[in-house]
Amino acid sequence: MKLLRYGPLGKEKPGLLDANDTIRDLSGVINDLDPETISSETFAKIAAIDPESLPVVDGTPRIGACVGKPGKYICIGLNYSDHAAEAGMELPPEPIVFFKATSAVCGPNDTVEIPRGATKTDWEVELGIVIGKHAKYVDEADALDYVAGYCLTNDVSERAFQLEHSGQWVKGKSADTFGPTGPWLVTRDEIADPQNLSMWLDVNDKRYQDGSTKTMVYGVAFVVSYLSRFMSLQPGDIISTGTPPGVGMGQNPQVYLKPGDVMELGIEGLGRQRQEVVQG
Repeated sequence: MKLLRYGPLGKEKPGLLDANDTIRDLSGVINDLDPETISSETFAKIAAIDPESLPVVDGTPRIGACVGKPGKYICIGLNYSDHAAEAGMELPPEPIVFFKATSAVCGPNDTVEIPRGATKTDWEVELGIVIGKHAKYVDEADALDYVAGYCLTNDVSERAFQLEHSGQWVKGKSADTFGPTGPWLVTRDEIADPQNLSMWLDVNDKRYQDGSTKTMVYGVAFVVSYLSRFMSLQPGDIISTGTPPGVGMGQNPQVYLKPGDVMELGIEGLGRQRQEVVQG
């Protein structure tokens, strides 16, 4: 299934994308698509419903982030071998873990704001994991059982805040609108192999990123297992798993976002995003 949230910011309703790409209203079945409702039981209940019995959502509503109010937004750094080479950094012996503030989360087509004082705002197309049940000390062999599904994310990053100020990366990752997420939460059964998905990102119609989850250093199952050693994972938590090469910082000369730019990105099976860039 492809599940989503639609409507004005802060007033999103849950929906389902049917086989004809028509949005169907799920608000009569669940209140929202959030940590309270993301579970195998809920998904089984929705899967048993004939989509044609659900109300059609007319028009072209705004699409919100596919998970409402996630408890955690965890990111994995330098998790693609070709991106690490591009950045001139050695592959980490263990996953690099950092957080993006959940206040950064926005819809997949919402405007992205360059924060005040920013000079090096960058893009990163990433595969997002949505956790489906409580996970703690999970074996890698069982880790996918704890995944509700996958989504497309753009880990927008302000490199000057991230790398040129002392402290942790979170400062460069957490500005408002720096977490476009969605359009859909695609349930795990629809993605046969999360380690074989093509992914891309354009800025102003120029292709900058053209990669595949094949080059991930630490795959989905390992990442879920690894994180569960250090913190419990809860339904609705989002894990953004790293980016392939082609970020602005890796260009020669470097290229960064400016007001008026347009980012478009996608991952095979997970949909597309489009964001216009403005000055915050």
